[in-house]
Amino acid sequence: MDSKELILKRSEENKQLYIPNLSADPVIFGFDQNELKVLLVKMNYRKMWILPGGYIQKDEDLDDAVVRILKERAGVNAVSYLEEFAVFGKKNRSEGYFEDFDETLFHKQRFITIGYYALYNPSKIDLAADEFSESCEWIYLSQLAEIEMAMDHKEIVEKALLALREKISIKPIGFNLLPEKFTLSELQKLYEAILGKELNRGNFYRKIKNLGILRKLDEQRRGGAHKAPDLYSFDEENYNKALENGLTSW
Repeated sequence: MDSKELILKRSEENKQLYIPNLSADPVIFGFDQNELKVLLVKMNYRKMWILPGGYIQKDEDLDDAVVRILKERAGVNAVSYLEEFAVFGKKNRSEGYFEDFDETLFHKQRFITIGYYALYNPSKIDLAADEFSESCEWIYLSQLAEIEMAMDHKEIVEKALLALREKISIKPIGFNLLPEKFTLSELQKLYEAILGKELNRGNFYRKIKNLGILRKLDEQRRGGAHKAPDLYSFDEENYNKALENGLTSW
């Protein structure tokens, strides 16, 4: 069955299963080689890149739907942190992608989509593309200008990044992006990648330590040419309190 036939077949099934005119598009950020990545799928139909989004079942809570969608579209399991950040509802935002189909196609109706973002360590996710997708991959944000993304999904990614930048002033970041043990320099590079600018090392180290979300380990990062830096881990209890209540001294 080719990609158009599959879409046509699923269209009739979707009309029975899903709420019309409502979808969810999660933006999953990862961090690797001191750069941010985003999780995308490349569709068999028209060979364009999109977010691993989908539709909401008629008997399903919205947050539960996003967890299910990520598992079905990309093989992402154990979703521990998702946050809504925007609603996207421009007319014709998705209809043009399905211009080869007639107006009765479920996918071609006007859809309002809820934007979510989440943060994950790419090394902890075993990606698996679904039946609609040619591949499922982590793409560096710096590469987005070079690829063709469908609908308004590039705009959704850009707004998710802005939301993330605003969030780090009031909530901790890093638990789902960094390895269990990390250096302060590695944590600073994560913040710099999100903010898109360099930070003063002394000021950053002082501020991050004052937050009380780190635990200094009796270990150092070995193997470099310079003095071995100290290793840290997140104090999970304090980190979760900061997620719930916000940061008080940043």
